Amino acid sequence: VQLQASGGGLVQTGGSQRLSCAASGRSFSSYVMGWFRQAPGKEREFVATINRSGSSTYYSDSVKGRFTISRDNAKNTFYLQMNSLKPEDTAVYYCAAGAAAGTRGLSWEYDYWGQGTLVTVSS
Repeated sequence: VQLQASGGGLVQTGGSQRLSCAASGRSFSSYVMGWFRQAPGKEREFVATINRSGSSTYYSDSVKGRFTISRDNAKNTFYLQMNSLKPEDTAVYYCAAGAAAGTRGLSWEYDYWGQGTLVTVSS
């Protein structure tokens, strides 16, 4: 599976941004998909994950209520809608796919990773 993340950029505090991750290769709907992020000088952290059908989603406490993960299996693409952005959301955002990933957001459960897209939230 190859993953291509896009949609990053510069946004003001309180604004919104939508990230996309397009997948190619093996059956997209067979994978749990997730978003992670890495801020400068910090470790990569879990943001959100969505199950294979799109019926279940999980979020980190830091983004719950502001971010929404979704997927379109017909388009082999999944998304991260980010609202009410804060400067602390500034990071490189990575999309990932895991054949057997669970709901705890553990990075080692993901088999494939996209290249990352930078989101900068200005104060």
